[in-house]
Amino acid sequence: MFYRDSGLIKTTYKADRAIFPVDQDRWAIVALVGLAFLVPAVASEYWLSSILIPFFIFSVAAIGLNILVGYAGLLSLGTGGFMAVGAFAAYNFAIRIPELNIIVVLILAGLVSAGVGIIFGLPSLRIKGFYLAVATLASQFFIEWLFVRVPWFTNYSTSGVISAPAVQIFGYDMSGAAQRYLIVLAMTVAVAVTAKNMVRSAIGRSWMAIRDMDVAAEIIGVRPLRTKLVAFAVSSFYCGLAGAMWVFFYIGTVEPQAFDLNRSFQILFMVIIGGLGTIVGCFFGAAFVILLPILLDNLFALLGTGGHADLLSHAQMAIYGALIIILLIKEPHGMAKMWQIFRQRMRIWPFPY
Repeated sequence: MFYRDSGLIKTTYKADRAIFPVDQDRWAIVALVGLAFLVPAVASEYWLSSILIPFFIFSVAAIGLNILVGYAGLLSLGTGGFMAVGAFAAYNFAIRIPELNIIVVLILAGLVSAGVGIIFGLPSLRIKGFYLAVATLASQFFIEWLFVRVPWFTNYSTSGVISAPAVQIFGYDMSGAAQRYLIVLAMTVAVAVTAKNMVRSAIGRSWMAIRDMDVAAEIIGVRPLRTKLVAFAVSSFYCGLAGAMWVFFYIGTVEPQAFDLNRSFQILFMVIIGGLGTIVGCFFGAAFVILLPILLDNLFALLGTGGHADLLSHAQMAIYGALIIILLIKEPHGMAKMWQIFRQRMRIWPFPY
């Protein structure tokens, strides 16, 4: 009964257009972010390094793809390739200009990925739908081929797998699990708030106008080429930033195989499961894709079904796929829509609905 928005009087347009117009939502988000920054005090290194850090990195990549697919309506299958551009760009900036701060390296890597995204986004003016997906799929294959065949990107490493430089900020070593977690968390909060404000701005409304009906949007003054290229640039920037964080704060190595087509589909599943056209859905989708296989693994371990690793692996994938199908049948708009329905019901609880 405490979750009510009645009596909250908005006297300014700024208050009415706030990201969280309900006070309880604002307090809950602030409390949740505050608790997230306190997690290293109680969480183990396994949780920080193997679960929470990849969760936030995947969330950033999912936000980037959701901007392109969910808000602009441009289907893309090249997310893994744009992440690879950010990863290799960050690596080369770090080893060739070692004086750069790691935060500057990450931002530059995102800008390089945004430039590549603009180049591969040029066909979006003429094609859309599955044809655009095929064009972005071609970018995925081309980027993978480029990083494998051109040794300059890997600093002429014979194995093709190279280690990322140690993470340092202003001379302080940040290679510990807690330090890496805090950096990733801070950057995730920053990019999520930026994306939320962006989709509520004029450019965000232009994206949604192009998504809903591009001909009508062009008639009312929305420029399709500029709008689509900005969507590709912003999306690729986020994906490149996620790829750079993946290398420096998670696996510590730079290899094209980490950003293959499977990675692109994984990010796409996160967006679809979480909910197209929502920022919070990216976090729900990332949590679902990361945590569900771990929970199934632990469930099989509790049941004592050992000795059949291959059978268990196939069973896990089958259950995983079935749960995704059931979820999408139950709520095609994703987990974000389920969360929205729950919040609406909480506003009138305990009265019937």
